[in-house]
Amino acid sequence: MNLHLKNMNKIQEILKNRILVLDGAMGTMIQRHKLEEEDFRKGWFENHHKSLKGNNDLLSLTRPEIIEDIHRQYFEAGADIAETNTFSGTTVAQADYDLEDFVYEINYHSAKIARKVADEFTTLNPDKPRFVAGSIGPTNRTASISPDVNDPGFRGITFDELVTAYYQQIGALIDGGVDILLVETVFDTLNAKAALFAIDSYFEDKNVQLPIMVSGTITDQSGRTLTGQTTEAFLISVSHMPLLSIGLNCALGASMMRPYLQILSKQAPFGVSAHPNAGLPNEFGKYDETPALMGDQIKTFLDENLVNIIGGCCGTTPDHIKVIADLAKEYEPRKVQFTGN
Repeated sequence: MNLHLKNMNKIQEILKNRILVLDGAMGTMIQRHKLEEEDFRKGWFENHHKSLKGNNDLLSLTRPEIIEDIHRQYFEAGADIAETNTFSGTTVAQADYDLEDFVYEINYHSAKIARKVADEFTTLNPDKPRFVAGSIGPTNRTASISPDVNDPGFRGITFDELVTAYYQQIGALIDGGVDILLVETVFDTLNAKAALFAIDSYFEDKNVQLPIMVSGTITDQSGRTLTGQTTEAFLISVSHMPLLSIGLNCALGASMMRPYLQILSKQAPFGVSAHPNAGLPNEFGKYDETPALMGDQIKTFLDENLVNIIGGCCGTTPDHIKVIADLAKEYEPRKVQFTGN
C-alpha cells in the first residue's frame, strides 16, 4: 500500500472516532504583519514589473518564516489540519500579476512549509497526527456566468482551461507532500467540477489517491451559491466523486450557516465539514465575532451532530481555533461510512 493510501485510510479511521479541526484564516494572520511591497518580492521578484503587494501566496517564497509561524500557531491552538497558503495558486489567478510561470514553486514550497510544521507536531505527539490540506481556491473566473452583462453567452474561461490550471496546481501540491486536496470556497460548481476532473485525471495518470474535501460557499440568505445552486443541488453535483467530506465555508458566519449544514448532514454520504467566518464583516471589512461568541455558535453544530470537520475562515485566528478545538474534543463525530476508495 502506498503512502498516500495509508494516509487516506488513517484519516478516515480518525474521522470515525473524533471530530477533526481545520485551521483558521491565513489572510487574517498575514494582515497582522502589516507587510509592504518589498515583503512580496524578497529574493524572488525584486525586478518584477507589476505590484505584488497582497498576493499572499508569494509569501511562501519570499517570507516563508511568516507562513511557517502561522501554521505553528494554529497547530498549537489544537488544529489537526493545516491548509496550504495556495488559495490563489493557479495560473488563472496568478495571471493578474504575470506570474503564471511561478505556480509550481508557489504550491510546492507552500506544501513543504506546512508539511514541515505538521511533521514536527506529529513527532511531538504521535497520538494526534497532523495533516496538510492543499488549498485549491475557486480562481477569479467563473465558467458559468458571463463577465459581460451585454453578452450573456460569453465566458471568461473554459472548462478545459480550468482543468489545465488545476492539474498543474494539484501536481505541485502533491509533490510538496500534502495529505488531502481541499477544493474550497466553491461559488461556481462548474469550476469545482473542473477541479475534481483534474484531480481524477491526475490520480489516474500518476497512480496516486488522496482524500478529497469539497467546500462550497453560500453567498447570502437565499441559501444559494453565486451561480444559483441550492445546498442540495451543490451536493448532488459533486457526489459522483468518492469524497472525504463535503462542506461549507466563507461568506456566512456560523449561525447563518447552520440550516445549510443541516441539509448536508442529513443527505451527504460523506463526512461534513464547516469553516465559517467570524461573523459578517463590519463597515471596515473587519470581523468582530470573538472566539467565545463563535464558539457558542459552533457548539450548536456539535450539539446537533452536524459535522466531522470544523474550523474557521475569514476573520478567525488561533484564539478562535483553540476554542473550537477544545469544544470538539467533548463531542462525538457525525456518523459516516466511507465507500468507494
